[in-house]
Amino acid sequence: MAVACYSPASASLLLSDTASTFAVLGGGGVTSSGATTIDGNVGAAPTNSVTGFPPATITGGALSSTTVSQLAQADALVAYNFLALQLPTQVLTGVDLGGLTLYPGVYKFATSAQLTGVLTLDSQGVSNSVFLFEIGSTLTTASSSVVSLINGDPADGVYWQVGSSATLGDSTLFLGNILANTSITLAPFAQIACGRALAGINATSGAVTMADGNRVAINDGSGCVGGYGGGYESVSGGGFRLIGHLVDVPEPGSLALLALGLAGLGLARRRQGPKV
Repeated sequence: MAVACYSPASASLLLSDTASTFAVLGGGGVTSSGATTIDGNVGAAPTNSVTGFPPATITGGALSSTTVSQLAQADALVAYNFLALQLPTQVLTGVDLGGLTLYPGVYKFATSAQLTGVLTLDSQGVSNSVFLFEIGSTLTTASSSVVSLINGDPADGVYWQVGSSATLGDSTLFLGNILANTSITLAPFAQIACGRALAGINATSGAVTMADGNRVAINDGSGCVGGYGGGYESVSGGGFRLIGHLVDVPEPGSLALLALGLAGLGLARRRQGPKV
């Protein structure tokens, strides 16, 4: 188990003061086709195209200028690249996230990631716990899927670094910050609580597309403040460092080898027979 103490509040977190104010940011534009609610700033750059506001509404933020949106995109790119370089504590390639309970760590998917059902993130009551999901290609959730954080703290960090596009299915209740290389799509009534939808990080044509009944909120009535953007801080001279909490867990392959080894040991003992 690795634990680091929280550093002074004067340090900048992973998402800069500019990027952190955006709930929705698209490189290739932002589109809403219904009564969506956004808690935080909304912007698009380099393609300055935001449509569907109204009927979509913004609370606790505003439509941002192209200049501010460009600064936010540049900062989001820095954060994305940093997250992509973090060493995984567990590889989950090919594993559906549904039904799992995960502890603070860096979870790697070499290709796509799928959530069908409920994913529980357990912070274990430690402030600045980090949950980072490094996804090689797409992130997809089935209808009515849920990401839930328990034993958490407002200073925790939940990050989804997506190699291509993220698609949230109907009525999905999602959590944390999606930084997608390409696009982010929310099906009707899908929600992102305590987080952000930041798209077009590298592929600047990538847009955020929302439907009816969506909600994206940096702050949420459940008690999170700042959109679960903690766990890392900037360091002098550039870059970031972990200030949070990770739990070292064995790779799935290591667990299998351990089980095989124990089974082999038991077999050997049985073959030896009782001592006389």
